[in-house]
Amino acid sequence: MEVMGRMEEEFQRENEDFFVEVIKVEPSLVLRVHAVTILAELGGEKGVAALSDVLLNDPDPLVRHEAAFSMGQIGLTSANAALERAVLTDRDPVVRHESAAALGSIGSQSCASTLTKALEDKDEIVRNSARTSLFNLKFLATYRVGGTARERAPRP
Repeated sequence: MEVMGRMEEEFQRENEDFFVEVIKVEPSLVLRVHAVTILAELGGEKGVAALSDVLLNDPDPLVRHEAAFSMGQIGLTSANAALERAVLTDRDPVVRHESAAALGSIGSQSCASTLTKALEDKDEIVRNSARTSLFNLKFLATYRVGGTARERAPRP
């Protein structure tokens, strides 16, 4: 509980560095997930870099899933490379699904090729997320809503 109290203090200070450190060194799954979701709230480039590392390297699929979700919420295209890699290579279908969904949320047309490849994933949840994200990309292009999630905020 001591770490949770400190997390609240550092959140009030908007101290991304603190949460980046927590996800790097904290053995507790619960605290790593909490730090990941707080980084999504703070929503900066440091957070994207740290979350990309979590997505590609954390041993727990729940933490990797939350990292993908959080990057979709942040909405910066700097998350695309890690999300694309996870869609195609993560061993857990829930992480691949969430990575595909996050790419659709971010809305960068450059990810269409990766999402098209994900339509061939062995797991239906991943294929469905890829299909949904490709539809979102088409919607954004057709109706010229434009930009990325960050630029369209608060529109999903």
